[in-house]
Amino acid sequence: MAHLRTYIVEDSPVIRENLIATLEEMVPVEVIGTAEDESTAAHWLERPDNACDLVIIDIFLKSGSGLGVIQAARNGKVPPKLVVLSNYATPDMRRKCLQLGADKVFDKSNEIDGLISYCARLASGEDTASGLGALT
Repeated sequence: MAHLRTYIVEDSPVIRENLIATLEEMVPVEVIGTAEDESTAAHWLERPDNACDLVIIDIFLKSGSGLGVIQAARNGKVPPKLVVLSNYATPDMRRKCLQLGADKVFDKSNEIDGLISYCARLASGEDTASGLGALT
């Protein structure tokens, strides 16, 4: 199983650290960077030497929005898998995230197991091109 090079965009230090600890314990991930706001994340993602396999994005950030991060991440030559992890995973927000290019949307309050399962499938080589979460 390959380690997923993962970039996390989350403004809460407590949530960010708990998420990193949980992911590193449960699935083979290597967190290679974090950001608390849209502009920091967008600048990092736009640099070609900062390639990653997975970006986990919160919608509400210190400044800007996770929606802008999704758009920035989709501009690269080989865009990473994009996962939104938010407390605001309403049907409308899920639809908007998927339309902008997110691969999956998970609710922080009750879908962490789904996120972990998804990351495990990615790390094992499953679902790499399946468009999981795409609008059909």
